[in-house]
Amino acid sequence: MKKNLFTQYSPWVAAIFLCFQTSCKDDFLVEKPVTTLTTDTYYKTEAGFEDLVRSCYPLLRNIHQNRVLVLNGTDIFAAQNGWNPDATGKVLQPSAYDVYDARFNATIPELQTLWQQLYAEIARTNTVVSRAEDITTMTQALKDTRVSEAKFLRALCLFYAVQHWGDIPMPLSEVTTPGKDFPRVPSAEVYKQIISDLTECEAKLPVTATNYGRATKGAAQFLLARVYLTRGWNFKNALGGSPADFDMALQYADKIIDTYPLAANYGDLFPKRTKNPLKQYTGAQNDKNPEIVFSVQYGSDVLTNKTDPAYTQDAAGGNDLHSKFGASGEGLPGNKGRTSDYNRCLGIHTPTAAAYRLFDPTKDLRYDHNFVEVGYALQAVSNFRPLPLTNPGLTISIAAGDTVLYCRPWNQPATTLAERGVDLGGTKKYAVVNTYEFGGGYPIVNTGFQASQPLMWKFWQPNIPYGDAFGTFNESLFRAAEAYLIAAEAIMKGAKGGKLGGAEVYYNKVLDRALGANQGTEPLRAAAPEDQKSLETASYRATAGTLSIDMILDERARELMGEYCRWFDLKRTGKLVERIKKYNPWSAGQQIKDIHTLRPIPQGEIDLSFPSMTQNEGY
Repeated sequence: MKKNLFTQYSPWVAAIFLCFQTSCKDDFLVEKPVTTLTTDTYYKTEAGFEDLVRSCYPLLRNIHQNRVLVLNGTDIFAAQNGWNPDATGKVLQPSAYDVYDARFNATIPELQTLWQQLYAEIARTNTVVSRAEDITTMTQALKDTRVSEAKFLRALCLFYAVQHWGDIPMPLSEVTTPGKDFPRVPSAEVYKQIISDLTECEAKLPVTATNYGRATKGAAQFLLARVYLTRGWNFKNALGGSPADFDMALQYADKIIDTYPLAANYGDLFPKRTKNPLKQYTGAQNDKNPEIVFSVQYGSDVLTNKTDPAYTQDAAGGNDLHSKFGASGEGLPGNKGRTSDYNRCLGIHTPTAAAYRLFDPTKDLRYDHNFVEVGYALQAVSNFRPLPLTNPGLTISIAAGDTVLYCRPWNQPATTLAERGVDLGGTKKYAVVNTYEFGGGYPIVNTGFQASQPLMWKFWQPNIPYGDAFGTFNESLFRAAEAYLIAAEAIMKGAKGGKLGGAEVYYNKVLDRALGANQGTEPLRAAAPEDQKSLETASYRATAGTLSIDMILDERARELMGEYCRWFDLKRTGKLVERIKKYNPWSAGQQIKDIHTLRPIPQGEIDLSFPSMTQNEGY
């Protein structure tokens, strides 16, 4: 007779039961919680509340690395190269960020990501504000400081959001239950709340923070200067602004100028490096210059030494500015391959040709710091073929350290064959590129010299491993030089009582720092930056009679190039459409118009909301 399975294996079953019986006499299967700690209990302790406040800082990294919407599609940055027909006559498909066509809509991923990041930060800061009443073990002064830090960060995120989208949801307390009803609040109310928060922050934040990188009184004052300046322009009469806002912007800018001295040299504010990778700087970096009012932290300080795990972007926890700007040096002849020498330049933010022409390349030291005009061979190359037009079989020898690319300044173009490279029938053993050949206009397609345009190296930090490695340099958000330009703009809009005098005095203070030994002289930019072959010049030193909003925008472009403000500058001053049409090189298919002074509400947010959130006009 066939045995059932239990009978067949009963000796083994009995043995297993016996093992369990002997090994479980200490309540092996009884759940014993290691801790009863919850957010409700932990955040009531001083240590827990401190951790809660610290958790608000790392998200600044994710927010400010999502910079496509702030830099690209402006007058000085394009989303990609290729606007200039090369020898084949081929023009690449422009990015939606540059031409603002039908592809620029509510489904753009960067819009959704930025919205989520800003509101994630607002939610965290609201948790700090809402939970503060439960803290009984912390001194009132310290608690006021920490709550003010949270309110400052909330104000910063609300300010970014209201500029991008206009009327926005404005939650001001911790959300503890799921919901879909987040109505949009009028922009004027958002600005009123921002100013209220920042005014309180100014009163309660310390002049010097307990950890470098925390919000301070100066950070609140600087943001107030920006906010008042923006509200004063009163976009579409919707911000509740008035001429008095420009007076307030000037007052707060003067407070910053009184407290934060300009660095002696522009280059002191950014990573130290040489332009020749063979002679690279290896010493300590300086990212804590007294000019800097507030910055996103990437160092090893306990405040922000870990990237937010909720976001995959910036997974390594560091600064990515060194790898996001064009052009690239990694493909130059004699390159060692994918190494840290030139590192990886992804070209996500490519300077427009007009951007180079806003500078005096001879006098303005910012041109030399921001751009690398010369490319070097890092190792010897024998029998290199430059693919010349006149002699396809020509080969040359290149030694380590030789120049292989020279992008000439816009005001000193190569005009004779002798000044050109051997690839074009000249005498130079390197490619010589003129400004009007940037963006794909060089006569040879796929030249062996990898002819391009000057590298945008303002933020390049040496000795970072190739690939997805990140830097440690802090990303400056507010610095004193901008306060001078805020003051100049406010005075141009009618503000009175500047401590230094007229708008031109503030403007020229920033300019003269950039001119170094040439301060006081007349720097010359291209009179028509949009005309790539014009050599006509115009001075950009200001006088009471010549200073204009466009001159200030030009100076902001030179001083703050690549910093997190350009789209906001153009939108605030009402110059977005005009300057993009004039200076962004993607003129073919350009469709920007007034509706683009606001971004579309991300479709994902509309789909999740009930009642359904209204979309901005035109999208």
